[in-house]
Amino acid sequence: MQKKAKILRVEPTPVIRQIRREIAAVNLLCSGTLLKRWKQCGRPNCRCAHDSSARHGPYYEWSRRQNDRLLHTLLSAPQADNMALAIKNYRRILRLLATWSRETASALGNSERQK
Repeated sequence: MQKKAKILRVEPTPVIRQIRREIAAVNLLCSGTLLKRWKQCGRPNCRCAHDSSARHGPYYEWSRRQNDRLLHTLLSAPQADNMALAIKNYRRILRLLATWSRETASALGNSERQK
């Protein structure tokens, strides 16, 4: 008969507590990339056809992977501001989770050595 593994109760470190607080404070969260683009319309008589500095825009394009496909969505300027914050938060949380993982490994390693 196999014995069940004993689960150790390890208290979170101050760093982990801080990471939890920072993650809990986030409201907007999204992955992807946000581009600010100017486009040439293709009409031969338009000013953008002859002058690259007279292109139309800016257009804000949010690109992301969803179900193994690359999706693009055009956003308004206010939506783009919120999306930029959401993407920044997403990347920040990824960094925080990596730190949390290292802290957990360190805390578990220390608790094993204390036995």
